Amino acid sequence: MTGGAGQRAMNRAFDEVFGIPDAFTGVDLAGRTDTSIVGDAFARQGMAADAHNTARFRERYLVCLQEEVPRPGAGKRVLPGITPLLDALEPDARHFLALLTGNYADAAAVKLGHFDLWRYFRCGAFGEDHGDRNHLVPVAMNRARACGLPPHVEPMHAIVIGDTPRDVACAHAHGARCVAVATGEYSVDSLRQAGADVVFEDLSDTPAVLHALARL
Repeated sequence: MTGGAGQRAMNRAFDEVFGIPDAFTGVDLAGRTDTSIVGDAFARQGMAADAHNTARFRERYLVCLQEEVPRPGAGKRVLPGITPLLDALEPDARHFLALLTGNYADAAAVKLGHFDLWRYFRCGAFGEDHGDRNHLVPVAMNRARACGLPPHVEPMHAIVIGDTPRDVACAHAHGARCVAVATGEYSVDSLRQAGADVVFEDLSDTPAVLHALARL
């Protein structure tokens, strides 16, 4: 977790480019793509989310994000179990790690790079690929195939790990499975109600998570 760096950077960028402060205050962020989040901010201000405006915002946002991510923030840390789990999965030929995130690709690189996590992922699907997160699984699969994933592997063989109901919906929209983790805004019960195949409080029990992935 980046301790609110993303929202701080978005608010700063919108203010610095368009002169409007706190444009993202009250905008739903959890589990959404940056494309849809930024589109909402423009709509709230009665502005067009056209290519020119979004490009200006995104360029400044990246600069602000690079400045905000290193700063202290409430809850800023690598969440429990993340690094041990990636360390276990990355060398295992039975698994292919790809990043599916609502962040713009360059923003994801800044956030994960700060915690030395970016290096685990060879490819992925990102917030600029589609405004609707439910469309990102096929993008991630196609890029994974281009990076060496066997061509016969289908979405039904994929497992999405996330912390919001939108991650669950994203996985199930294409027949993938979902391991949900209650380290964000949503509880174990709410993630179960959303239809997650397996739910953990956090990922700190690496053997249990690996067992769940093997079962799925």
